[in-house]
Amino acid sequence: MTTLITGARGKVGRAVLGRLHSAGHAVRAASAHPAGLDVPAGVETCELVLDRPETFAAALDGVRQVFLYPEPSGIQELVKAAEAARVEHVVLLSSSSVLGPDAETDPLASHSLRVERALAASPLTCTFLRPDAFASNSFAWAHPIGRSMPVRLAYPDAQIAPIHPEDIADIAFEALTGDTLRGRSVTLTGPESLSFRAQLAVLSAAIGREVPVEHISREAAEEQMSAFMPAPMAGSLLDLWAAASHGPAAVADTTETLLGRPARSYAQWAAENAPAFTAR
Repeated sequence: MTTLITGARGKVGRAVLGRLHSAGHAVRAASAHPAGLDVPAGVETCELVLDRPETFAAALDGVRQVFLYPEPSGIQELVKAAEAARVEHVVLLSSSSVLGPDAETDPLASHSLRVERALAASPLTCTFLRPDAFASNSFAWAHPIGRSMPVRLAYPDAQIAPIHPEDIADIAFEALTGDTLRGRSVTLTGPESLSFRAQLAVLSAAIGREVPVEHISREAAEEQMSAFMPAPMAGSLLDLWAAASHGPAAVADTTETLLGRPARSYAQWAAENAPAFTAR
């Protein structure tokens, strides 16, 4: 049974692919530019471009499961192609943001929500993995930290429960190879609630020097973030962090509750990735 991995360049996609291949499962890695994929020997690659439905049939030929990144472009056509190819199971890397009250209009949540709805309306068996904030989002701080500059935040006390990407990959592997998660929707977090200020203290310990935090206005944060993302998305994130500043983040399912294995901590992620935050 072949499993198609979309987003095979991404951290989670690569990790899921590696776990499946190491366990002896047939895997096919999909990309808009398959020639550039770095995959283990023996792993097949294919072209799949979500806004080019003519690439779907060949990518899905012989596939029974799909690990899917949430891209709404072409999702209706992809679902039809998966049905025609007799795909049995789709594991979607969605987002906990789809559970928010304004998910339909929120620029962050609506992206994943549209994919979830298209899959839910199909006869395919679907598993929705809804991680909250990734620990790896902290890479956004690598530039100022690596240059001994302060990290400038509008909501330094916003609390999240960041999840290690390897934990997501472990849970996705179980969803693709076992029965306990098949057909379920699960919200995923790390094992503890941490403010941004607390995360930066953990990173300080990992790199062996203090990381200063500068509290800035929302307007300054919007200007800072809009250099890297659309303004509506920056506004959505700032709204989320403003709401998260009033108490601890909820801890949902983790590898502890779903797999019976301790969840990786943010401190572990920081220690593993400390070189990314050192001076260049």
